[in-house]
Amino acid sequence: MGNWFVNNWFSATIICVWMGINIFLFVWFYFLYVTDEHFFYTRHLLGSALPWARAPAAVLNFNCMLILLPVCRNLLSLLRGSFVRCSRTMRKQLDKNLTFHKLVAYMIALMTAVHTVAHLLNVEWFNNSRQGVYDNLSTALSNLEDDPDDKTTFLNPVQITDIKPQQIPTHFVFTSIAGLTGVIITLALILIITSSMEVIRRSYFEVFWYTHHLFVIFFAGLVIHGIGYIVRRQTKKSFEEHNPFFCQNRTEDWGKIPECPIPQFEGGPAQTWWYVIGPMIIYLCERLLRFIRYMQNVQYRKIVMRPSKVLELQLVKKSFKMDVGQYVFLNCPAISQLEWHPFTMTSAPEEDFFSVHIRSAGDWTDKLIDIMQKLPEGAQGPKMGVDGPFGTASEDVFNYEVSMLVGAGIGVTPFASILKSIWYKFKDNDPKLRTRKIYFYWLCRETHAFEWFADLLKAQENEMEVRGMGDFLTYKLFLTGWDQNHANYVMVNVDRDTDVVTGLKQKTHYGRPNWDKEFEEVRKENPTSVVGTFLCGPEALAKVLEKKCTKYSDMDPRKTKFYFNKENF
Repeated sequence: MGNWFVNNWFSATIICVWMGINIFLFVWFYFLYVTDEHFFYTRHLLGSALPWARAPAAVLNFNCMLILLPVCRNLLSLLRGSFVRCSRTMRKQLDKNLTFHKLVAYMIALMTAVHTVAHLLNVEWFNNSRQGVYDNLSTALSNLEDDPDDKTTFLNPVQITDIKPQQIPTHFVFTSIAGLTGVIITLALILIITSSMEVIRRSYFEVFWYTHHLFVIFFAGLVIHGIGYIVRRQTKKSFEEHNPFFCQNRTEDWGKIPECPIPQFEGGPAQTWWYVIGPMIIYLCERLLRFIRYMQNVQYRKIVMRPSKVLELQLVKKSFKMDVGQYVFLNCPAISQLEWHPFTMTSAPEEDFFSVHIRSAGDWTDKLIDIMQKLPEGAQGPKMGVDGPFGTASEDVFNYEVSMLVGAGIGVTPFASILKSIWYKFKDNDPKLRTRKIYFYWLCRETHAFEWFADLLKAQENEMEVRGMGDFLTYKLFLTGWDQNHANYVMVNVDRDTDVVTGLKQKTHYGRPNWDKEFEEVRKENPTSVVGTFLCGPEALAKVLEKKCTKYSDMDPRKTKFYFNKENF
């Protein structure tokens, strides 16, 4: 438990604070609508459905305020830069922005379900009161009509009487502002959440991308939703003149005796926009900045097709500055005007260009690769919009004395940037480099995937040997898939000095790593160090590595600690 606390205490604190605020808002507003005397008559019509509708609404307002902030990437980059001199724990929290975004979305979904069910009951009970199904007080309250000269008279918003009673709830839902916007908001939310499932996001990214932009309709409906004034309360002036505790059983005397004038009611002010206006403005600024960056000219320096259907693009953009491990969003109007896709940069900050390696992984990437393959030799590619760069966990790699870099498949890309930058730092004798040891692990299913990266590792090997620092970089390549022909070829060439797959001095390992063995080895070699573990790969591997970081961290501040960091886009 103590080791888990080392890696997760700040995240746990944030979640507890967030959940505490949600619980406080729910309980506070629930009891507000249960006890507030101005809602005495409203509670008589609606019963417990009133607080069960309004308490989730308060929680929804709070979470709708938060939902956009974790995806404001320029804001996160600004905060990351502001936290440079703060602890790594603060910066690590920013790398969990999408996890928090999902948590907030789940809370919105849950509260929407409760809010919707409660209001469906409210509409049914409003209608029954209008039809005289309940007691005399409910009928009298429902018969209060809207005064043309004073819009604060009625309590029951169901004023329709000229259609069949069983049709009234449906008619009300689809003709009132609150009802219609509620339907639109709920449908938009259902589409957004269902299209965000992992299987759809991975296999049909375009579906995820386009349906996620229904958030514009969601927020527009949310702001309008409250102006229908469906949930009403007795006005302060009316409550002073008409005491509901005295007058509730004297409905026939309402307006006839001075103690019981006709009660008047009002809807509360629409409050949602108070919560969401700030985040909406920030998000609009994000989109404006993206548009400005899109209009800036981007030149192709080199277009290279690598093995395993990996496309390398070397791009040049005026005043573009990056750091190791950062990523950009790319937009190719020739494929889609609206789609932006994230790609980690594989170039180093010291280079005069920035590069990305794009693997065939869907319709958009397949179309881009097809366009580039058809270009004449030396030709410029189609217009490319670039938004970024944006910060990631890998930016902190040089803040650790020892780093473990773990890449799976194309997930090696951020570490290409890091290893290149190290090469330049050694070449320039950079005195600011505090990292003294790097362990690099790359897991691939096929041999061809190693080819485009092997040249960089060869250059690293040579540079370390020349400088007498062969122990600085320890790398291990793991091939997790092979056939019998490859196995036979390896057996025949087992005595070669270099690896038969990569040509490197370090031989390729076959199968998956034994992470217990690897972490134990790192801990023994660095008994008093803080080790940063960085992953760019699947969630299943992330869970394994996070558990190992917890397991092999020591509570003694003088001994080895492992801090887990994962790339999130």
